Parts: sequence; structure tokens; C-alpha cells
Amino acid sequence: MRPPLARRPRRHRPDRSHRLAADAALLVVAGAFAVPLVWLLLASADAGAGLRVRAPEDPTLGNFSAVLTEDITFRPMLNSLLLCGGATLVTIVCAALAAYPLSRYRSRVTRPYLLGVLFATCLPLTAIMVPVYGLFVRINLIDTVHGTALFLATAQLPFAIWLMKNFMDGVPVILEEAAWTDGAGRLQTLVRVILPLMGPGLSVVAISCFIMTWGNFFVPFMLLLSPDQLPASVTIFTFFGNYGQVAYGQLAAFSILYSTPVIVLYALIARRMGAGFALGGAVKG
Repeated sequence: MRPPLARRPRRHRPDRSHRLAADAALLVVAGAFAVPLVWLLLASADAGAGLRVRAPEDPTLGNFSAVLTEDITFRPMLNSLLLCGGATLVTIVCAALAAYPLSRYRSRVTRPYLLGVLFATCLPLTAIMVPVYGLFVRINLIDTVHGTALFLATAQLPFAIWLMKNFMDGVPVILEEAAWTDGAGRLQTLVRVILPLMGPGLSVVAISCFIMTWGNFFVPFMLLLSPDQLPASVTIFTFFGNYGQVAYGQLAAFSILYSTPVIVLYALIARRMGAGFALGGAVKG
């Protein structure tokens, strides 16, 4: 007689109540993110906006016209673009030069060095701002846009090196060897071969650095003293008056304008980020 076939254990399927509970939890989380955005849109069109989420009785664009001035929006936004754009550019250049030897040369100190770089990303800026402020005073970099941009780039550099090295590992070494055969140097290979092939990685690093510096309040607040050099992340406090009075409608309108450059930057390079590393055809033939 044949032995009876062993019954396969039935897979446990979550019942309908569990799925409904999971869907409800996801809806609650989505609502927690959606409510502030809805308030932002409604309050920007409400002349008497408060903390309550309500539709404006008489929608108006007066809040936008009130903040679209040189002192409130245009000059601070230009300062933010110069400050964050310069810091992002310096970070990308330095991270690429630092990540190349970490990606291409094997050494015993590579892993400890990368762990040290990763640990440096966890250090809070508030813990080092006092000595940084004293250093900037001594070397005459206080109240300068280029000095503040350099410090912001330095603060973002460890995380950028870590990301850049991981993306650079995906570029085959055989492409560099082919460029060396044609007489290209290592710097030419980095600029003309590796960096163009890791375009999505550069986009990720650039967006992360730009967003982190764009929303940074503490560093420019400490290092920039002149009102005409302050970025938009600092001048947003002009909407907070004395005795707890806040111009919520103008604050919401300014917040929408303040978020626009980041959204536009992401929209411009979103396709390039999603394209991935098209290296399959590069190594064939």
C-alpha cells in the first residue's frame, strides 16, 4: 500500500477584517499628510485664515499679492537659490572626486573610512555651531554668502560621498579601461565616462543636497547677519508677529512660493532619475 500523501499546510490568508484594519490605518496616515497640505492651499486663498481647515468664504489672491514684494519674497528667494545652488555644486564636485578612489581602489582602510563618513552624517550641526561661528569670525567669513555656502556644502558632503560611491560602483571598470586605451587620463575618464553614465545617481545626490540646504534655517541664521543676505528659510519668521500673532494667510502663500523651486527641480529631473543606468548597451560589442 502506498503511504498516504502528506497534506500541504494551508497558507494563512488574512481575513477581511484584517484587511479593512490595514486599509483604515493607511487612510489615517495618508490623512495626517494630506490635512496640512489642504490647509496650506485653503489658507493661502483666505484673507482671515486661521489654524482651522476651512474653505474660504471669499477666495482671494490678496495673500499672494501681499508677499510678492522684493523684501519678503524676491530677494530672499534669490539669496536661497544662490546659497543652495552654490552649496550643491560644491558638494557634487567634491563628492565625485572623493568617491572615485573609494570606488575604484581596494584598501583595508576603505571600509573604516566609509563607516566614519557615515557616522559624520549623524553629527548634529547645533553641536558644532559655536566653534564654527568663532572660526568664521577669525577668518572673516561671517556674514558672507560664499562662506555660508561652503559650510553647508561641508555639512552635506559625508552623505553625498556615501551615495556617490554606491552609485559609482555600478559603472563597469571595463569602460574606464577602454578610455585609458584611447589615451584618456583618470580625470578625463571620470568627467567624460563615469559621471555621464551615473546621471540618475547625480540627480539623486543633487536633489537630496539641494533640499537639505534649502530647508536649513539654523546655519544661515547664525552665519548671516545682514537682512539683505538672509535666505527665504530665515525671512519666513517675518510672518510671526509679537504676542503670538501670525499672518496665517500670508504664511501659507509664502510657503507655497517657497516650495515651488524644489518641486520644479524634482519635476525637471524626475524622468532622468527614473531612466536608470542604461549600461547594458554600453558594455556590449
